[in-house]
Amino acid sequence: MPDEALSTPDPLGPTAAPTPDSGASQSDTYGQRPDGAEFQVIGTGGPAVLLLPGGAESVDGFFPGLVEGLTAVPGCRVILHDRPGTGANTTAGTLAGASDALHAALRRHEIGPVVVIGQSLGGAVAALLAHDHPEDVIGLVLLDPSAVNDVAFAKKTEQGVRRLAKLSRIPIVRGLIAAQLTSIGRRMAKDHGLRPEIRLALFKNATADLGMTSRAAAGLADIAATFDETRLPRVPAAVVTADREPGAPIRQAHARLATALDVPLLQWPDSTHSVHLTHPDEVLDTCRIVIRDAAAFMEDRANNG
Repeated sequence: MPDEALSTPDPLGPTAAPTPDSGASQSDTYGQRPDGAEFQVIGTGGPAVLLLPGGAESVDGFFPGLVEGLTAVPGCRVILHDRPGTGANTTAGTLAGASDALHAALRRHEIGPVVVIGQSLGGAVAALLAHDHPEDVIGLVLLDPSAVNDVAFAKKTEQGVRRLAKLSRIPIVRGLIAAQLTSIGRRMAKDHGLRPEIRLALFKNATADLGMTSRAAAGLADIAATFDETRLPRVPAAVVTADREPGAPIRQAHARLATALDVPLLQWPDSTHSVHLTHPDEVLDTCRIVIRDAAAFMEDRANNG
């Protein structure tokens, strides 16, 4: 992370990170893994749910309140795991190898099939896992996913992140980028009246390691060139797009994913790319619906063969 950003006071407000001494609840810490835990499952029953954060971020704290909300209702097992090359996982990894790496991790821990919830690049990886290993996926929630099915937009995404990563090597520019991102986060927190734990997640996003993000997104356009929407399994699903004009290329890519999955494209007023933060209650409700439908789908499949 940029050193300057780490030394900057929280620009989203005076809220401090919760600590056990301050009476923080489980929802305040939102699913932090014990130190050294490579793969943690929270919850003891119900469908298995795999969370895939955007960029190269760690799953810890990326979806505030979602772990606790889902384990409470409808009751499920939430998997906290950083794929290789992202978060706290020091194993080298690429986007091209992401689906195989997740497939291997699920097999290694003998869990699955799973409902996969992914945002941004995590949404693209969720779609890739369903595309490459449909037997691993019983449900999908794609939250404003990166354009895994649009070559031109995928190229723009790669180029943009690569350019930012290159600029961030210059200390003064790195500080300016962090300041701009935190300013956007501050406005977002004010406009949407975000809860303290969500404000903290926004600040964490603003101080992301852009070099790591660029490496995590490398190869997106090549993958998009061979991505076949018709290979996506027909499982309970939801595709959410940010509040954009109907003709926006990324919205059209999301619409094609929704069509392939035979579900309506969801869009909520004033939602942003970080829809899991600007509309956390709607995201939680949507995930609950998909998980319940996935559980019924699994039971029906087991009963009917």
